[in-house]
Amino acid sequence: MSTATPPSVASEGLFPPGSATRHVIGDPAALVGGISALFLQALHPRAMAGVEQHSSFPADFWPRLQRTVGYVTTLAFADLATAEKAAARVRAIHRRVRGTDPVTGLPYAADDPDLLRWVHVSEVSSFAAAVRRLGLIDAAEEDRFLAEQVRAGALLGATDLPADRAAVEAYFAAVRPELAASPVARRAAARLLLAPLPWRLALFTPARPAWTVVAGVAVGLLPDWAKQLYGIPRVPGADAATTAGLATLRAALLTFRRATGRPTPPR
Repeated sequence: MSTATPPSVASEGLFPPGSATRHVIGDPAALVGGISALFLQALHPRAMAGVEQHSSFPADFWPRLQRTVGYVTTLAFADLATAEKAAARVRAIHRRVRGTDPVTGLPYAADDPDLLRWVHVSEVSSFAAAVRRLGLIDAAEEDRFLAEQVRAGALLGATDLPADRAAVEAYFAAVRPELAASPVARRAAARLLLAPLPWRLALFTPARPAWTVVAGVAVGLLPDWAKQLYGIPRVPGADAATTAGLATLRAALLTFRRATGRPTPPR
């Protein structure tokens, strides 16, 4: 029996047209969800240690963000061979990222399945939460998205990944004792809030306020328990403001996409 990938699967990629993944990742709201995921991921000391000790800030902030966005969209929309090559490059990088976490004193490795699971779940749940926040997907499609994304996580070596909303919530409840708004996490959050702007954007006067809005909405999208860890107080009307801000950002991104002639991601 042949073990070759059928031509239709290879050409369609990991996630074929009509998949929940293409719907979620192709929506501009998911980009804001991805920023929210960075705030969330910083709460895991061992996961954050790898970022802190193996990347250069501020020089690497935007290139790193662009690489992450490129990787996520490649897995969602590219053909299978391209997606697998992208995953292989990330796995090779992960093999070199290891050390000792200064917060817990424990060793870490970027290819540790536990850390891969944390990064994966934080990321995909944040994408889905942002898109669903605007009513663009329902609960069933969110579950389909999470189930599909198990395949993406497995490409990097993650195991035991939750495949629906209930399993995601159970995972977060189980991992919460390991999380902390450590000085390293707070420093990372501050860097996100005050991200260094590329020089071309720095010359554009509204750029700084615009990023402040993006970061503020991203923080607003965090789960309540994550906000509590950061010490963010509950403010009446904050949820409504986050939803309104997200809708405004999505509309602006769609307008930018049309104005620059960028193609809409295939669904």
